[in-house]
Amino acid sequence: MSLLIVDDHDGFRSFVASMLEGERFSVCGAVEDGAAALDAIARLRPDLVLLDVQLPDLDGFEVAERVAVSWPRTAVILTSTRDAEDFGARLRQAPVAGFVPKHGLSVQALVDLVAVT
Repeated sequence: MSLLIVDDHDGFRSFVASMLEGERFSVCGAVEDGAAALDAIARLRPDLVLLDVQLPDLDGFEVAERVAVSWPRTAVILTSTRDAEDFGARLRQAPVAGFVPKHGLSVQALVDLVAVT
């Protein structure tokens, strides 16, 4: 399953790429903000986007909404240093496959949220 990582911290992008690459995922890209994410999704057409909620331009919720409209076959999993409860109804209503806090991120956490072959 191809994966695009979207996070504004280079170290986190590198860590996640090294953790997930080859473990049922093929990391096709890693970008730092919402605009770059939308561009990369249009070019790369990943199966899954791991998307930070807090980005320097568009927030992850807005990016997820745009992805759902333009690329409905691309699954989105939101992530944050904050817990899911901090986002309340906004998270429950978001067009995403799920949410994983950064401290709980693992291959299994992503596999549990999406069908990975």
